[in-house]
Amino acid sequence: MSTKPAAGHIGEDSEALRQRLDRAPALREESAAARSNRTRLIRILRAEGFLGVDAGTGGLLGAMAKAGVFRLGGTLVGTIAFRLYEGELGVRYGLDQAAQTNDIDIASFERLSLALGDVVEETLPRLLAGFSFEPAPVLDQRRAWRWKQSRSETLVEFLTPAFTEREEPRPLPALGVHAQSLHYLNYLIAEPIKAAVTYRSGVLVQIPRPERFAIHKLIVSDRRQGGPNSLKAVKDRRQAAVLIDILARDRPDELREAYADALGRGARWRERLAAAIARIDGLEKRLAAL
Repeated sequence: MSTKPAAGHIGEDSEALRQRLDRAPALREESAAARSNRTRLIRILRAEGFLGVDAGTGGLLGAMAKAGVFRLGGTLVGTIAFRLYEGELGVRYGLDQAAQTNDIDIASFERLSLALGDVVEETLPRLLAGFSFEPAPVLDQRRAWRWKQSRSETLVEFLTPAFTEREEPRPLPALGVHAQSLHYLNYLIAEPIKAAVTYRSGVLVQIPRPERFAIHKLIVSDRRQGGPNSLKAVKDRRQAAVLIDILARDRPDELREAYADALGRGARWRERLAAAIARIDGLEKRLAAL
């Protein structure tokens, strides 16, 4: 006679199990109420003019959130993070400030990924394949860190701080992918904050602190391929200037601390900051006045 549990078997009968089952209807009602409330709040944000994302980006971010990417240390960086500071800072960007790219950049610490002892519920290569993404050509496909969508120009890139001279792909075990290591990134993603993407009932993600994002943009603008006058470098400085203008007025202490932190990290940091600041009219005086 077979002792295999019947389909739907949830464990041995016990008082604790019965109590859990008795609570199930109430938990379902609480979950439905919470979802309805989130939808209402997201609707208010849209009505107030907060920037959203397109359906493709929203769907992908939602899938990543469900899989546990942001719970396990993934942090959105790049233009999507910049757009989400509208909600964090209570501001509205102008049309020239809100230029959107569909690219999704996700950064995480390799050491954190190793220490967590947990993994995403669905492997990211499989998840990305479901959205028609393929690894961008690399010598070793097992170390792919950039993914391109076959039906568009959208890129998803995974990044991690570099703590050695070489910037090379490194594994992120918790996320099940490799990431390109970059200098200066450890400063950006330290102490990230939560943010809500205005898609459907909302997608909870993680983004850098706005003051660190602003200072980091100044630094990377000076090391962009193509030089400090390239389109990406100009965009970096524009985003930095927008945030610094807001933060100098509303959060001067946080901005001053982030700036001092970066200056204290070595001569090369100070050189890059000075070079970028010199290209923005009035910025040196504004930072000195903090």
